[in-house]
Amino acid sequence: MTLKEKVPRPEHPRPDFKREQWMNLNGTWGFEMDFSKSGMDRKQYESKSLSGQITVPFCPESPLSRIGYTDFIPAVWYQREFVLPEAWVEKRVILHFGAADYDTQVWVNGHKVGKHKGGYSSFSWDITDYVQEGDNDLMVYVEDDTRSQTQPSGKQSAYYESFSCFYTRTTGIWQTVWLECVPLTYIKGMKVYPNVHDVCVGIKGTICGMSKDKEIRVKASYEGKEVGEAVKRLSGSTFTLDVPLSEKHVWEPGHGRLYDMTIQIVNHGEVVDEVFSYFGLRQIDVIKNQIHLNHQSVFQRLVLDQGFYADGIYTAPTEDHLKQDIQIAMDMGFNGARLHEKIFEPLFLYWADRMGYMVWGEYPNWGLDISSGEGLKHSLGEWMEALERDFNHPSIIGWCFYNETENNQDDDVVALMYKMTKQYDTTRPVIDTSGWHHVMTDIYDVHDYTQDVEIFKTFLEPLNHDGIPEENREKQQYKPGMPFFMSEYGGIKWAVGEDNGWGYGDAPKTKDAFIERYKGLTEALLFNKGVCAFCYTQLYDVEQEVNGLYTYAHRQPKFDPEIIKEINQQKAAIEA
Repeated sequence: MTLKEKVPRPEHPRPDFKREQWMNLNGTWGFEMDFSKSGMDRKQYESKSLSGQITVPFCPESPLSRIGYTDFIPAVWYQREFVLPEAWVEKRVILHFGAADYDTQVWVNGHKVGKHKGGYSSFSWDITDYVQEGDNDLMVYVEDDTRSQTQPSGKQSAYYESFSCFYTRTTGIWQTVWLECVPLTYIKGMKVYPNVHDVCVGIKGTICGMSKDKEIRVKASYEGKEVGEAVKRLSGSTFTLDVPLSEKHVWEPGHGRLYDMTIQIVNHGEVVDEVFSYFGLRQIDVIKNQIHLNHQSVFQRLVLDQGFYADGIYTAPTEDHLKQDIQIAMDMGFNGARLHEKIFEPLFLYWADRMGYMVWGEYPNWGLDISSGEGLKHSLGEWMEALERDFNHPSIIGWCFYNETENNQDDDVVALMYKMTKQYDTTRPVIDTSGWHHVMTDIYDVHDYTQDVEIFKTFLEPLNHDGIPEENREKQQYKPGMPFFMSEYGGIKWAVGEDNGWGYGDAPKTKDAFIERYKGLTEALLFNKGVCAFCYTQLYDVEQEVNGLYTYAHRQPKFDPEIIKEINQQKAAIEA
């Protein structure tokens, strides 16, 4: 990368866990596609030059990568150099990857430092023993096979072309790569437990290095004013402490009131390590047939967001694009989203936190066969990595690890995934397999793309009387009193231009007919006493799928946002 070249996606990728000393490695890298997957045999990792170039963090299928190759790519190689500052030499150096799809191996100065499987979760390695002051060489190899049925691939097409609701693939690095300088003793991670009732926050964390004679100190502030502090002597590699808060500011939809937080390791009055973070004071409960936030029933007016971009595919071109996606949804009266078949990057979650936007965190299970225990092997580890990375985001109000598994489902696999999720996170509700046969779930959710409003109402009518739609009894394990979430509906087809595209059912003939159908379907959910949440499909078009409320550019609304907002923001029956 030349000195004049602007670094793409230059912002810190983890505002929820940030240190001052870090280095963004995005930009121009050496690049080669390895169609025969022979590079390992040829010892390509020993090479310090590759035949082509790519712009990281954009995948080679994307226009922003400067390659735009959309056929299948079985393997890729990356190479770049970086300069290690003199001040980092006496400390430890961590190499971070936001995400790389799917099977990644990394070498630093010819030394292999690690291997990671999973196309969506973040990963890192301590590379201190392999780096030197001044020039260093980094080599990355990634294999990808969306047709194997052994790797989760979400909405990536398993055919040459995109079709229906499957789109252009993503291979290799697709999130920021960065270096972080940490002291010899440092904070490795933490989980935040806000307590609305007692107005405090609990912290559980882990330490790397020697903790003897050291303390952990946590300071909390709100809009620049210090509102809490706690100090505790360290003992071993873990710590727990509670921070009382002198002011109560709750996080809620539309109001992302965030406390800033500083976590320090202190040795005899000297700050050894310092991490900057934040948290939201909020509590989620499932009570009878409703989901409560901060002891109040909140109807979730959600929209499906698939996280695709015409020029970046899986990667937003800029941070502003992430913020904009949330803003256009809120401008239409939605208070959150299902982040569908993709683990979204932490920076999106940061803006959801800050803007008061509720989201469901999902796992991109499509492409993975879970009809046996083999499926667990290829999903549980990555799912646990996602839970650990994203646990602290107040915007995440629930988890869903599988979606529409249909007949490709081993109930024992589903049950174990549910139990592991609940064991790791006791604070949020969990949906096991959205829109299909539930095994263990906290929420009873259904997908229904009926386009006829009267048929849709008839299907939902039993919920008004504490019943359950008859046709769902066999494939859904329902318990009386469970919250009912229509987690996919609508998908009304409306193409802009000559291309008819793909969508659900017959497209309305006019814009007025579209609004009438949208209004009828949405009101059938809002005005039903047994429904606590809906999720409309979808926020924007994706390639050939034209059932978005915006076009694929994410900038052009197909309908007046104020009309959609007026429909969405009507008072729900459970809010009466």
